[in-house]
Amino acid sequence: MDQVQSHFLSLLRDHEIEISAEQLTQFEIYFKELVAWNEKMNLTGITEREQVYVKHFYDSLTLSFFVNMKDIHTLADIGSGAGFPGIPLKICFPHLKLTIVDSLNKRILFLQNIVDQLSLDGVELIHGRAEDIARKTQYRDQFDLVTARAVARMAVLNEFCLPFVKVGGVFAAMKGSDPREEVEEAARSLKVLHGRLTGNHHLTLPLDDSARHIILVEKAGATPKAYPRKAGTPLKSPIV
Repeated sequence: MDQVQSHFLSLLRDHEIEISAEQLTQFEIYFKELVAWNEKMNLTGITEREQVYVKHFYDSLTLSFFVNMKDIHTLADIGSGAGFPGIPLKICFPHLKLTIVDSLNKRILFLQNIVDQLSLDGVELIHGRAEDIARKTQYRDQFDLVTARAVARMAVLNEFCLPFVKVGGVFAAMKGSDPREEVEEAARSLKVLHGRLTGNHHLTLPLDDSARHIILVEKAGATPKAYPRKAGTPLKSPIV
């Protein structure tokens, strides 16, 4: 174990997360594959090793500081990109049944390689638009926890993500800068999509103290039949 890994473990222990040597190896393989594939396709602008461990891996796991993962069985990661936060959460909490939805097939191919390299069980990778997938019975109103990291503004995210959440489940939006304005803008979409704001948590990342916010929304009722609207509409015409 080197200094980067030791620091990573220390950061997790501060939040009572313990991982095994095997799990630590999985993170290292993930890092190496991310950097290798990033030379062929645009997955991330962050490739320096310590930065990846903190700004991708640790950042992804901060969701578990505010949501008890022991109570979560099914997790959907919408617009996951290079697998954040879904894959780090799956590595740390192997019991999770993870579904990742992404609109770009090249990213799905990368994620399939990661799943294979890390021998992860219980992961489903779906190539498609969130608005289309959320219309399918097997995914609609089904998940304990749904998350999206740095994907879109809240008014849009609510329509992308809340249709996947089961009644009583949670949608967690992972944001950078202060999202208060976004949250206010999204009030109508929350009401329409039967979401109830339950938390807005702030933290700073190690290394550069960059701000992070995690917005938690509880699903209070089944998704109305009219939503989500057809692919592309939420971005062009958010519910505001």
